[in-house]
Amino acid sequence: MRYEIMALRGAEGVVALTIDAESESDVTAQMRMQGYTVLSAKPKKSFALLLPLPKTGFPLVLFNQELLALLTAGLTLMESLETLAEKEHRDESRKILEQIIARLYEGHPFSYALQQFPDHFPSLYVANIKASEKTGNIPESLERFIAYQLQLDLVKRHVISASIYPLLLLFVGLLVTLFLLAYVVPRFSRIYAEINADLPLFSRILMRWGQFMEAHGGLVIILGIMTLVMLAYVLTRPDCKRWLVQTLWNIPNLGARLRIYQLARFYRALGMLLRGGIAIIPALQMVTDLLQSGLRGQLNHATVSIQEGMSISRAMEEHQLSTPVAGRMLRVGERTGQMGEMMERIASFHDEETSRWVERFTKLFEPLLMVFIGLMVGCIVVLMYLPIFELAGSIQ
Repeated sequence: MRYEIMALRGAEGVVALTIDAESESDVTAQMRMQGYTVLSAKPKKSFALLLPLPKTGFPLVLFNQELLALLTAGLTLMESLETLAEKEHRDESRKILEQIIARLYEGHPFSYALQQFPDHFPSLYVANIKASEKTGNIPESLERFIAYQLQLDLVKRHVISASIYPLLLLFVGLLVTLFLLAYVVPRFSRIYAEINADLPLFSRILMRWGQFMEAHGGLVIILGIMTLVMLAYVLTRPDCKRWLVQTLWNIPNLGARLRIYQLARFYRALGMLLRGGIAIIPALQMVTDLLQSGLRGQLNHATVSIQEGMSISRAMEEHQLSTPVAGRMLRVGERTGQMGEMMERIASFHDEETSRWVERFTKLFEPLLMVFIGLMVGCIVVLMYLPIFELAGSIQ
């Protein structure tokens, strides 16, 4: 948020400034560091208060890639962070980096500084950095996190790209249908009303709709817009999101695929933490939030079983947190002692399986959607022109 400030500093006297800050206390702290005494601070009024813009957030992957490049080039951690802060042109990101640097100068470890910004640095990332501080190999932990995040982004991009064409097709089909129902059908209904034609049943129903739109079209459009706004608001509510997610999970085939996707993400994060040197029990507790609420209880039971001495593979199988492939690979990981690497291989196997399923589904769904939209538009057109065909037949 931007604040308008009246401040005092030495010979400069009273000056007016505008800065970005999270709260008034943050404003005071920033100005004190620059030698100012704050006289007044108030949020700057703007249209953003009425229509808030989405936050871009801290570019975590880019930050890790650049930090890794600088550390590999031989710069120290402090030099690398200062370099990134100097080149950063986004005010919010630069402020975060400056506050991290300030905490490092105070003598705190890097992981502690990152932990002060939970909205930008997830607990998995902080735990990975904290484990690497014990071994002194921060670049390796950065490489692991970059690979982890890029793989997650790759799966998400594949799902999103596969969904774009069906959604675009559905959107265009709905626009054509609305155009026919809201513009073309009312004009046909006026023509048929003037000639007093005897229409088939379904054509009469369609023409009645056209007459209703002719008389109350503006009201229908306003109600439609209000319905869409209310629907968008309801879909943003947490309770509605939970209900929607639970409904998707209850669909047999889709629910199974969502479960595999969640388990793949769970194993990838767990494998990254184990390879970073974190013990299995703390690692399991850190990745709990990655699972859907229905699977978290099963993970808690599995964690208790592992604490009691049960093997990881058996605990995961008994509490339904593995697949046949995952179960076998976990047992191999226990024999070889490469559990972290094996979990990442499990995640890669199931990510590829999910990508193939999405590709097959879209190839089947797209033609079905085209047929459905074609039939819907075709039925409307046929019902509009059917009386004309019948009239031409009677004339002959």
